[in-house]
Amino acid sequence: MTNSSASPILKVSGLKTRFYTKDDVIHAVNGVSFQISKGELLGVVGESGCGKSVTMMSLLKLLPMPPAKIEAGTVDFGGQNLLDLDKDEIRNVRGGKIGFVFQDPLTSLNPVFTVGFQLMEPLRIHLGLSRKAAREKAVHLLELVGIPEAPQRLNDFPHQFSGGMRQRVMIAIALSCDPQLLIADEPTTALDVTVQAQFLELILKLRKELGMGIIWITHDLGVVAGIADRVIVMYGGLIVESAAVHELYEHPKHPYTRALLKTLPNEDENSNGRLLSIQGQPPNLVAAPKSCPFSPRCQYKFGKCEQVRPPLHPVAEGHEVACWLEANSGEGDRG
Repeated sequence: MTNSSASPILKVSGLKTRFYTKDDVIHAVNGVSFQISKGELLGVVGESGCGKSVTMMSLLKLLPMPPAKIEAGTVDFGGQNLLDLDKDEIRNVRGGKIGFVFQDPLTSLNPVFTVGFQLMEPLRIHLGLSRKAAREKAVHLLELVGIPEAPQRLNDFPHQFSGGMRQRVMIAIALSCDPQLLIADEPTTALDVTVQAQFLELILKLRKELGMGIIWITHDLGVVAGIADRVIVMYGGLIVESAAVHELYEHPKHPYTRALLKTLPNEDENSNGRLLSIQGQPPNLVAAPKSCPFSPRCQYKFGKCEQVRPPLHPVAEGHEVACWLEANSGEGDRG
């Protein structure tokens, strides 16, 4: 378990991102703050549309601008605010110091270039390696992520790899320049269960060997339980709960976190094998949330929940929750 009190390698404060469409303004990220330390694996969980991916893509300015616009916040990495960097400066951070693994490797890899070219290009750009040195490191990277016959596979195109092998190639590219931080955006969604297990084992192995921080974005709390040190739960473009992984699973405080955990497969003899679902619809983010965004779906709501947005507040050491029911050490605040 990583000591989360160590000096952070990345610190995000007050991040807000909007999408300006023809008809509406979408308030996708609404004041997100978090940090991650060296060697720590931070899980980011929530339903589709909760702001997980937009938050992480905002950090590296990976969103199309317009329609996206980062309205506020700072992203401190290595003593500089990434949001202040120009296109060339942020490009040196992407891939060089922070690696990003996207959800769909088939669309993330360029189909007209060989895997070898796509591996060697960042090595030559960011590290200044010669063609021969870049090729040698590319072979090593493919071997590192478990791709057999690596020297030969450098000459293959993405479509010649299986889904699981393409995802391994994406990991190799993301790791090519020895990044301090790896961001993985739902990287196992398109993989079958067996390949998922192999992929997770690979990530944990690489994390141990390389000592990098990892942000793992997912809707699958079952995956996070087995790999994360700490978890943040997002809803409506906000963090609604943050805690060490064991604390979160054993003592979930936010009604949304509890609801998410109840959707996991349950071996209880009374469950009848049925999967539970969260009633209601995710929030409409055309307007910034001014009350608790989960209140329309929450069975515990009371007056204040629909009037004032709750801030994150501590309920235990290292455990924060944005819920009026848990305010004042769990006493509730019904004023």
